[in-house]
Amino acid sequence: RALRLAGGRSRCEGRVEMEEAGAWGTVCDDAWDMADADVVCRQLQCGWAIRIYGNATFGRGSGPILRDDVGCTGHEETLWDCPAVPEHDCSHKEDAGVTCSEHQVWRLSGGRDGCAGRVEGVFRGVWSTVCDSTWYELEASVLCRTLGCGEPLRQPSFSHTLPGRMVYQCDSHQPSLAHCLWTYNKSAPCHQSRAAGVVCNG
Repeated sequence: RALRLAGGRSRCEGRVEMEEAGAWGTVCDDAWDMADADVVCRQLQCGWAIRIYGNATFGRGSGPILRDDVGCTGHEETLWDCPAVPEHDCSHKEDAGVTCSEHQVWRLSGGRDGCAGRVEGVFRGVWSTVCDSTWYELEASVLCRTLGCGEPLRQPSFSHTLPGRMVYQCDSHQPSLAHCLWTYNKSAPCHQSRAAGVVCNG
């Protein structure tokens, strides 16, 4: 048995897919609520649910529909521990989805295009700037690649004007900044910092 989120912008967002008896399938959105989604997020080590979706928001899945009328209390260890109806009257246009608190996605704003500008990330539903105190060539390179923008050319700095602050510290070329060491809204590393920016060659 396995669980994953598919079709989202990170491993902590997307259509709920579960594997049973070697086949991947989906969960119907009938009675899908925050308690059910909390169990999924916790099971995937993605924190807690901040938003739920129905109507195949992240695209229609394939394979069997493995659960309908899921009824978790929110404290179960896994989605399999929750009561549900195995027979269903659903189709894949009713696939359930979730955005978990640890979902992170990034953008570059204020530049000529999506490959240049101030680094902004969303985390726990809040848009944040990134403190430049630990923002070096490696971090910029990880972000440019994640965005499909090639490699960094230069790293201008900006002012902090968003509600949140993120700090990232990579020790190697990771698939995304979420795989590096990071902290959220810790004042010490951000003291007197500027907001990081990057111009990628893509």
